[in-house]
Amino acid sequence: MFIDYARIKVKGGKGGNGCCSFRREKFVPFGGPNGGDGGKGGDVIVIGDKNLNTLLNYKYKKHFSGCKANHGQGSNKTGHSGRDTILKVPLGTEIFELNQDGTRIVKLTDISNHDEKIVLAKGGKGGRGNSAFATPTNQTPRKVEEGLSGEEKYLELVLKLIADVGLVGFPNAGKSTLISHISSAHPKIADYEFTTLEPCLGVVQIDIKNIFIIADIPGIIEGAHLGKGLGIQFLKHIERTKVLLFLIDITSKNIIKKFEILKNELHLYSQDLDRRKFLIVLNKIDLLSDNVKQTKIEKIKKNFPKDIRKNVISISAVTGENLSELKNRVQQILQQRD
Repeated sequence: MFIDYARIKVKGGKGGNGCCSFRREKFVPFGGPNGGDGGKGGDVIVIGDKNLNTLLNYKYKKHFSGCKANHGQGSNKTGHSGRDTILKVPLGTEIFELNQDGTRIVKLTDISNHDEKIVLAKGGKGGRGNSAFATPTNQTPRKVEEGLSGEEKYLELVLKLIADVGLVGFPNAGKSTLISHISSAHPKIADYEFTTLEPCLGVVQIDIKNIFIIADIPGIIEGAHLGKGLGIQFLKHIERTKVLLFLIDITSKNIIKKFEILKNELHLYSQDLDRRKFLIVLNKIDLLSDNVKQTKIEKIKKNFPKDIRKNVISISAVTGENLSELKNRVQQILQQRD
């Protein structure tokens, strides 16, 4: 199950109490204080894991605490610190601290690297034992400190997939078929809308050195930025991409209008997406007869503004026609400097 959002509560472990103890040695009837300090409470730590791709572990369990530390002991023995609690999350997970009413306070971190480690909630400090309070005027103190409670935080986890290329289009445009033919991904494919119900990552290999990752985003419809259809759930997954592929069925009516709707939905969701480089990919050219195919493709290109025509490429995800050209064009764009 793909889960890209969760809210949890984390709390550091409580520190151990200091110990009140005095030496009891032969021939030393009134030994001095030797109570040890309490140990430190365990932290709650988040670690990035490249082998994960969902926040499913945090869908049902919502509370995570560091372990409580042991109390100090006599003979100046410090209590054992509490074990840390480790939370593993997929790369691309953003973590926000929340108020108790659920509003965001601050962004704590953005986990982008494998084994990247961040302390979310520190364990409480251990209390001092009575030996720490001995003075020349008070050589037998009975004062000790209790261990402190650990930090407590409410957190929001938001997963945004890390991919080089984002594949967007209306439902049934052929996105799943395309990604299954150019990458190692195997999404569900069927001839009806909203076949894809969750984002899918695929690795595209041009040659030994050149590889890029493409994300298939579930179908967007007009009004997706307002919550219509499925798009609003997954638009965030294209925020990290460097290149956008607008996949449009070449047999559709008013292709220019369809491109404008897709572009506008991304703009209304985040104006930052306007700065992404893009290609317009006309799919399903296998449905056109050979004698009209090239004429129709050229006619469609001419309807686009001059500065956009060079970004139009026609393919067939089913037969594989022009897929090599598409992959090479994407790789060239990724290699360009901004």
